[in-house]
Amino acid sequence: MESPIKGIMDLKSLVGAARKKGASDLHLEPGLPPAIRVRGMLEVGGEALPAGPLLALAREIIGEDLWPQFLERRSLDLSKTIAGVRCRINVLQSSRGVGMAIRLLAPFQATIERLNLLPDLRMLVNHQHGLILVCGPTGSGKSSTLAALIQEVNLREARHIVTVESPIEYTIHPRKSYIRQREVGRDTPSFEQALLDALREDPDVIMVGELREPETMRLTLNAAETGHLVIATVHSGTCIEALQRIVSSFPAEIQNAVCSQLADSLIGVITQRLRFRSDLNIRVPECEVLLSSHPVKAHIRSREFFKLASVMETGADAGMWTFQRYQNWLEKRKDWYLPSEHDDDVPDSEPAAATVSSARLAPLKMKSKEVSSPSEGSAALKASAAPTEGAIEIEPVEGGLEELIKKLGE
Repeated sequence: MESPIKGIMDLKSLVGAARKKGASDLHLEPGLPPAIRVRGMLEVGGEALPAGPLLALAREIIGEDLWPQFLERRSLDLSKTIAGVRCRINVLQSSRGVGMAIRLLAPFQATIERLNLLPDLRMLVNHQHGLILVCGPTGSGKSSTLAALIQEVNLREARHIVTVESPIEYTIHPRKSYIRQREVGRDTPSFEQALLDALREDPDVIMVGELREPETMRLTLNAAETGHLVIATVHSGTCIEALQRIVSSFPAEIQNAVCSQLADSLIGVITQRLRFRSDLNIRVPECEVLLSSHPVKAHIRSREFFKLASVMETGADAGMWTFQRYQNWLEKRKDWYLPSEHDDDVPDSEPAAATVSSARLAPLKMKSKEVSSPSEGSAALKASAAPTEGAIEIEPVEGGLEELIKKLGE
C-alpha cells in the first residue's frame, strides 16, 4: 500500500489493495503506516501517513454539510462505495489527528448460503411477528447475517421492509418485497425517531441496526409485540448474555414487565463468532441458537436466565444449538460456498449455487408447528430465485434528501 495519501484516488488504491489481500478492515492513522485485518490478524506495512493530507481526505469524505457535526462529536459513521467496494467508515479524532477505520463489506448480496450459515436459520423469518436477535462481538459478522435474513424475506415474500441503520452497510435491492432503508444521521435523526416513524409507515418487517439505548430497546419490543417482525443486533458473547443485557438496561422497577414483553415476543436468538478455516481459506461463522419454547419463555419471564443454558443443551430436537454442537456439525459439513472474484457479477435476485446438500442436512431440520416444512421452504426459495420482471432497484443517494430532490429536478 502506497503513502502518503494525497487525494481520493489514493484512498481508492488503498481500498483496492486491501480487497485484493482479502482484508476485512483498513485502518488509517496519522503518523502510522496503513494497517489491514486479514483473517482476523492485523498486518501493518508501508510508510507513515501524514496528518495534513489525511485530515483533508477525511473532510472530503464527510462533506461540508456534515463537517460541523464531526467537529462537535469528534467521530462520524458513514458508508460509501470506494473502488467498487461498499465500505463502512468511522472517521475519528485521536491524539495523533484525524484517522479512519474502514470496514470492507462483502461484494455480494448476503444470503444464508453465501455466508455458510445453518440453512434452518431461514425459517426464523417465516414468522409474521416477533423478535429475532442477532448477537456477537464486534467484527463477528452480525450485519452480514442481518442482511441475509432480510434477503431471505426479500426473495420469497411480498412484505414491506423498513431498515434503520447507522450507517447503511448492505444495499438491498427490492425483489419481491418493498424495501426502505434509512440511515441514522442522514435520513433520520436517531434510532428512536426512526422507530416511531416506522410504526406509522405500515411495515411488515423492521430491521434495527443495533440495540444500544433503553428507549431503542423499548420501542423495538413494542414493535415486536404489535404485529411486526423485528430483527435487531446486540453486542454480546452468548444468547443468554444478550437477553440479560436488554433487561438490565431498564430501571429495576420495570424489569419484570420487560421480561414479560421479551418472553412474549421472542422468536429466537443467534449468537455468532468467526473462525478461520485454513482448509477452506475463509472465515466461517460458528453459532449458538436459542429458540423460543415454553421452557424458554417461562425462564425469561421469571428472570431465571441461568437455566437457559441447560435448555439449549437438551434442545437439539427443537432446533437449538450450543457452540460445541455447532462446531461438531461444521466439522462434518462437506459443502461450502466459497467466495470468488466473480461474486460482483452474481445477480442478487438469485440465491447462491446449491452448495448445501439437503439430503445430508435432513436430520438437522427444526421441528416447529409455526413454520412451513423444510421441503416447502426450499421449494419456495427456489421458486423466488427467478428474476422478477420489472424489479425496481433503488440505490441510496449520497447527500440525503436535498441531493435526491436535486437529482429528481435535473
